[in-house]
Amino acid sequence: MKFSESWLREWINPEISSETLTDQLTMAGLEVDGVEKVAGDFTGVVVGKVVECMQHPNADKLRVTKVDIGKSELLNIVCGAPNCRQGLMVACATIGAVLPGDFKIKAAKLRGEPSEGMLCSYSELGISDDHNGIIELPNDAPLGQDIREYLKLDDVMIDISVTPNRADCFGIIGVARDISAVNNIPMRELHVDEVTATITDTISIQVDEPTAAPRYLGRIIKNINVNATTPLWMKEKLRRGGIRSIDAVVDVTNYVLLELGHPMHAFDLAQIEKGIVVRYANANEKLVLLNGNEVTVNDKTLVIADQQKILALAGIMGGEQSSVTSTTKDVLLEAAFFAPIAITGKAREYGLHTEASHRYERGVDPALQMVAMQRATKLLVDICGGEVGPIIDVTHANELPIQATIVLRREKIDRIIGLSVATQKITDILERLGCNVEYKDNIWLVKAPSWRFDLQIEEDLVEEVARIYGYNNIPNANLKIESIMKPIPEGNIPLSRIKDLLVDRGYQEAVTYSFVDPKIQQMLHPELKEIKLPNPISSEMSVMRLSLWSGLLDAVLYNQNRQQSRIRLFETGLRFIPDEKSEFGVRQELMLAGVVTGRLYEDHWNLPKQHIDFYDLKGDVESIFTLLGYTDNLQFKKADLSALHPGQSAAIYTNNDLIGYIGVLHPEIEKKLSLNSKTLVFEINLAKINSKKVPVAQDLSKYPSNKRDIAIVISNTIPAADIISVCKNSGGEQLVKVSLFDVYQGENIGADQKSLAISLILQDKSRTLEEEDITNIVNKCIVALQNRFKALLRE
Repeated sequence: MKFSESWLREWINPEISSETLTDQLTMAGLEVDGVEKVAGDFTGVVVGKVVECMQHPNADKLRVTKVDIGKSELLNIVCGAPNCRQGLMVACATIGAVLPGDFKIKAAKLRGEPSEGMLCSYSELGISDDHNGIIELPNDAPLGQDIREYLKLDDVMIDISVTPNRADCFGIIGVARDISAVNNIPMRELHVDEVTATITDTISIQVDEPTAAPRYLGRIIKNINVNATTPLWMKEKLRRGGIRSIDAVVDVTNYVLLELGHPMHAFDLAQIEKGIVVRYANANEKLVLLNGNEVTVNDKTLVIADQQKILALAGIMGGEQSSVTSTTKDVLLEAAFFAPIAITGKAREYGLHTEASHRYERGVDPALQMVAMQRATKLLVDICGGEVGPIIDVTHANELPIQATIVLRREKIDRIIGLSVATQKITDILERLGCNVEYKDNIWLVKAPSWRFDLQIEEDLVEEVARIYGYNNIPNANLKIESIMKPIPEGNIPLSRIKDLLVDRGYQEAVTYSFVDPKIQQMLHPELKEIKLPNPISSEMSVMRLSLWSGLLDAVLYNQNRQQSRIRLFETGLRFIPDEKSEFGVRQELMLAGVVTGRLYEDHWNLPKQHIDFYDLKGDVESIFTLLGYTDNLQFKKADLSALHPGQSAAIYTNNDLIGYIGVLHPEIEKKLSLNSKTLVFEINLAKINSKKVPVAQDLSKYPSNKRDIAIVISNTIPAADIISVCKNSGGEQLVKVSLFDVYQGENIGADQKSLAISLILQDKSRTLEEEDITNIVNKCIVALQNRFKALLRE
C-alpha cells in the first residue's frame, strides 16, 4: 500500500516529524518498506503561461515561445515538446534554476534563437518517468508561484507492508485510524454527501449466488462527459499511490479505492443487455479482459454478466467490451461486497493480480458499499457532470459477515503483555479502534467494528491493546523461570538419533516438498486416493504426497542429471492419507523413507565395484530396528506393491503389524522417470515404532550351552523366517537361539525344494541339560516343522 504523507495528514495530522510518523506506522504493525520523495531536488521552477508559440525558423521540431511568469517582461524560450501551444500553463525553469542531477539553467541560443529558460516535463523534475511532453497545469494556476509549492512537492511517498489480516489498511482512512489511535487524537470524520437522484432510470440486478455476493449495489449515471480532465489534485494523489491516471471515470473509481480501500467498477451502460446477473461462470465461457487477454473462465469463478455474456470477473478485472471508452455516455457504477472465499486464488488462476483482487481476497468492509457509491457518485458528477439515478441495492443480510462480540479478561491481558495497563487506558484504546466497549468487574465486552473482521478471539484484542499502547512502552523484565527436570522415559529415542545412524551409514538427509507431481504419484500409488490442492503453486505441485518416495525419486533424478551416480538419501516427514474418520478428512503420519542407487562403495582401488542390492538396503533398515530393539519380532514378508519389483520387495512387520515397505523400484517406473540405474527404496511408519524397547537385565546362566544342527527339506515357497519362528515357539525357554546358517539347492534335492541348515542353541539357567533333554527339545522342533510345513529331516 503506497500513499503520500500529505494525504494522510489531511485525515490525521499529529505534530510529529515524518521520521516519527513512519516509526509509528512500523510499530503499529504497518511496516514501512520505503519512503521516497515525490519529486527530485530542484529550485527556480515557477508557474508560467505560454503567450506566444511559433515555429522555429531553423528547426522543424522546435518552437519559439514567449512565456509569462508574472513579471514585467516575457521570457523567450525555445521548446521541443509536441504539446507546447499558446495559452498552455506550464512549469517554467528560469535562468539560475537547478534541476535534478545538478543541471543548471543558463541563457543560451538554440539554432540561432535566444532561450531564457526551459519548459519542463515531469521526468525532468524527477516527478515521474513521463517524458512525452511538458507539464500541462490547470488554467487557474497562479502565475509565478513556485511549482514545488503549487504541486505540494515537498512531500514523500510512504510504502507500507499490509499483513493479510489488516485489509482495512488498504485505504488511507484505515491507516489514519491507526495513527489516530496511537497518538490519541481525533481524525477527520468520514463525511460523504448523499447525491440525490435526478432521474428514475434503474437496471435489473439479479444475484444468483448470495453466499458469494451478499451485497451488490448499482447506480446509473447518464450523459457524462467521459473526456473531462481529471483534476490535478486527484492525478497527483493517484500517482503518489502508485496508480496511473487513465480517464476521469476510471480515476474516480481508483481514487475511492485508495481513499476508502473499497474497489469499484464502472460499466458502459450501452453494452449491458437486459440487466446484471451475478453468477458462477458456465464451463468454457470466454472473456476478453481490460488488459486485452482472452481467458476461458471455469465454472468455479464468480462473474458479473448480463443476459447474454460475461461482463467482468467479479472482484478481479472488468471485460474489454463493457469498459468505459471515449464514446461512453452512460455508465453503471458497481460497489459490491464479495465474500473473500469466493475470490481467493481466482486471480492467480488466470495469471492476474489486481488492486481489486488483492483487497477482495483479504476482505473489504461489508458496511462500506453505500458510502463508496455516494463518494464515487459525487466525485464523478463534479468532474464529468451527468444525471444520477437511484441506487439499486440487492443485499442478503443473512449472508453478510457478523461483527464478532468478544469477552476480554483483565487476567488475560496482564498475563500475555506482562504489564498491568490502566483499565481506562484499555477502554480508550479499544474505542479509538472503533470497537463498542462495555466494562464490568475486570471484564470487557467488545464488539468489533465492521472493518475489523480479523478481531475474532480474546488474543486478538490483547494484541491490539499492546500494539496501540506501544511495544516500546512495555518495560523489559528479567523472566523468572523455574526449571523443573521432567522424567524422560528411557524408551524415548529422539528422531535425531535415527538420522545420525543413517548419516553414519553414508546417507544424506533430504527435505522435499509435501506438494508433489500427480503424475509421479499416480505411477507409485495408482490404487490410492490423493488430496488435490485447490490453489496449487504449479501443476507439478498440485497434490499432497501419499509417501515420501515421490520427492526423493525426483531428488535422485535431479542428482543423476548432474553426473552423480552414487546416491543415498533419506527423509523424515508427514504423508497425507484421505481418511473420512480423521479430523478434516486427512490422516497425517510421520514417515522415514530412503532411496539408494549406484555402487555399494565409493570408488577405491581396494574395494569391489559392485552395485548395491536388496540385501544391502535391508541391512541398513535392520540397523534402525536394532537401534530400537525390535529385532526379535521383525519380519520381512513378500510384498505386493505396484511401485516395487514383484520379486525383489518385502513388507516390514513388527509383532504382525505392517509398518513399511522395502524393495527395488519397479523397472517400468524407473524407465518412465528416466532413472539410469537400479533404484532401491524403503519407507517406515515412525508412529508405530516411536519408542525404543528397553533391555531388561537378566541373570546369565552359569551352566554350559549345547548346540545341535538340523537340516530339513521344504518347499521353495516357504520363507526361512517362518521356519525359525516355529522352532522358537516349539522349543520353549531352554531353546535360547535359533539361526539359519546354510541354504542348499541342487543335486538330490527337488527342483521346487530347498534344504535349510538350522543351528539350535540350548541352555538352562538352573542345571546342565542332559542328552535326553536336548533330544526332546530338538524332536519337538522337528515334529512341529513336519506338521506345519511337511518338512523332511535330511540325514
